[in-house]
Amino acid sequence: MRKRILLTLVLLVATFAGARAQNVIDLIIAEALAVPDSTGIVDDYGRRGGWIEIFNTSQGTVNFAGCYLTDDRNNLKKSLIPKGDLRTKLGPRQTTLIYASGEGKDGTFYAGFRLRPGSTVYLVSNDGRTVIDSLVLPKDLPAGLSVSKQAFDLRQREFEPLPDPTVPSPGIPNMDQDAASKAQAMAEKDPHGFILSLVAVTVVFSALAILWFLFWLFFDRPAKKKRSPVIPSITKESPSDEIAAAIALAMDMEQGGDVYAAIALAMDLYFSDTVHDTESFILTMRPKESAAWNDKKQNFRKLPR
Repeated sequence: MRKRILLTLVLLVATFAGARAQNVIDLIIAEALAVPDSTGIVDDYGRRGGWIEIFNTSQGTVNFAGCYLTDDRNNLKKSLIPKGDLRTKLGPRQTTLIYASGEGKDGTFYAGFRLRPGSTVYLVSNDGRTVIDSLVLPKDLPAGLSVSKQAFDLRQREFEPLPDPTVPSPGIPNMDQDAASKAQAMAEKDPHGFILSLVAVTVVFSALAILWFLFWLFFDRPAKKKRSPVIPSITKESPSDEIAAAIALAMDMEQGGDVYAAIALAMDLYFSDTVHDTESFILTMRPKESAAWNDKKQNFRKLPR
């Protein structure tokens, strides 16, 4: 039963971790362009228009089919991303473009609305209620420039909206190439790795302590032992009431006159210092030359004169 409980816990943790690594909440709107210029990219129909870039920040593949895009906070289901297209499975740290053509029927990667400066674009979960991410387009956004979020450390998934419009970079993860990552900053603060080693050792021992506790809890926890009745020990003084009661209990548990005789003889040897040890409520004896038990002259019969 305990093994089943532990296995269930492990499966739940693994399932939660796997689900978390491949969830739509790992998606962000990394960049958006409302009004293109003559250098803007064209869609599959040869048109230049606005577009929305979606980025997968996780290390697992995320399927965003069934999610929604909208520019109306009161209508979160404005543009559905259709299901059944394998291209909606976005690989780790990959990007995809949704063209804001205003015609959702144009294909899987076409939104049913057009972007305009001053609007806000929302990415909504497949439940139609949860806003995963949003991006605001300023009213004075010039044509040919985009609004984007930049990662100061791409591995840490920290994206911040840039205050000013930038040159569009569709299909390329937005990252400040000159910014130092957290790993680089740690290397500068701890060049010999002492802090990192201390943290690693702490994590390992903490994990071992947790595993030991779980093992003790489910497998090795000692069962509650039944308390045995306390029997008073016999001393070499006159038997007290407790000792007498214990002797009576022992004699009552046995049957036959021979047993009674043996107990009486053992008690006699015990109180006469002829036993080899002293134990609580256990009367033992051993053969001894001076003991009456082995005295053969007791078998002689006295003849009359």
